Amino acid sequence: VQLQASGGGLVQAGGSLRLSCAASGRAFSSYAVGWFRQAPGKEREFVATINRSGSSTYYADSVKGRFIISRDNANDTVYLQMNSLKPEDTAIYYCAAPRGETPSYYSDYLSYNYWGQGTEVTVSS
Repeated sequence: VQLQASGGGLVQAGGSLRLSCAASGRAFSSYAVGWFRQAPGKEREFVATINRSGSSTYYADSVKGRFIISRDNANDTVYLQMNSLKPEDTAIYYCAAPRGETPSYYSDYLSYNYWGQGTEVTVSS
């Protein structure tokens, strides 16, 4: 499966953005999808993940209550709605998919096999 992230941009603190992860290739509904981010000089960190049907989601504590992950399998797209953005949310955001369902170690980027190219999010204070 090929993934392409989009929707990043510059936003003021407190604002919102919606990222999209569009998939092509094999049946998108066969894959869980996760979002990760990497800020300059920092390691890649887990943000959120959603299972194949969309019935189960997990979030990093740092974004819980502010970000919402969802998917539209009919249109082969996963979304990350980001609200109440903070300057510390500034990073390049990547979507990724494992081989199949949500992995046991869903917050570990090594559990994901397919990656999109990333979209940059900048939150100004």
